[in-house]
Amino acid sequence: MKEFRADLHIHTVLSPCGSLEMSPEVIIEEALSKKLDIIGIADHNSTRQSEVIRKLGEKFGIVVLCGAEVNTREDVHCLAFFESPGQLKEFQNYLDEHLPVVHNKAELFGDQVWVDDKGNILGEEERLLIVGLDQSIDEVAEKVDSMNGIFIPAHIDRPRNSINSQLGFLSPDLKVSGIEISRVANYQDVVIRYPWVCNYSIITNSDAHTPEDIGVAYTTYLLEEPSINEIKKALNNEDGRRIINVSLKR
Repeated sequence: MKEFRADLHIHTVLSPCGSLEMSPEVIIEEALSKKLDIIGIADHNSTRQSEVIRKLGEKFGIVVLCGAEVNTREDVHCLAFFESPGQLKEFQNYLDEHLPVVHNKAELFGDQVWVDDKGNILGEEERLLIVGLDQSIDEVAEKVDSMNGIFIPAHIDRPRNSINSQLGFLSPDLKVSGIEISRVANYQDVVIRYPWVCNYSIITNSDAHTPEDIGVAYTTYLLEEPSINEIKKALNNEDGRRIINVSLKR
């Protein structure tokens, strides 16, 4: 087995809060320069940009996990990733069905376009992507689990849009693959403040919205190969796969 660096929380031009510099080409270039082996594309409530980046990553030896950063009804942000294009399409249909109709005002919130590997615009999402779905965290977790995906509550230490800020706790019945702490967190402080986190695999990611932020925080996994199924095993400490290190921003 080998060690692989992964940053599984990267936004693109599609997220209204993402820089328009976050094109597929720039993201892959930055991932290579930061010596990342695996990245995860997690735009707010949409998967539409991830497949283009996955295909581009294949050309350069970067494994790309496709998914979204889901905003639940409680305003809890969670990462969700899937293995196949068919699963991704199914989850996009789920997001489309449950995203409220709130028109985006680009001048206030930012543009919401997705592009091809050359940066040409393929489409624009007119509904605001940063609002909460009409689905609870339990319902979203159940949907992801039924599709055999990865489900990770995001930046649980943050004072807003986290499991702690919105709900105050993580139900032991919630089907999660692991938890994410923010890139600026103090690992020991998080463990002391929220002792329940020790019941789960803990990872960190950059939550990058600009090119320079890609890879400023990452998690090192011990895997047989860089793939979503191997990461699942590492999160569950199965068959010798495991998390080696959580590298926070310095």
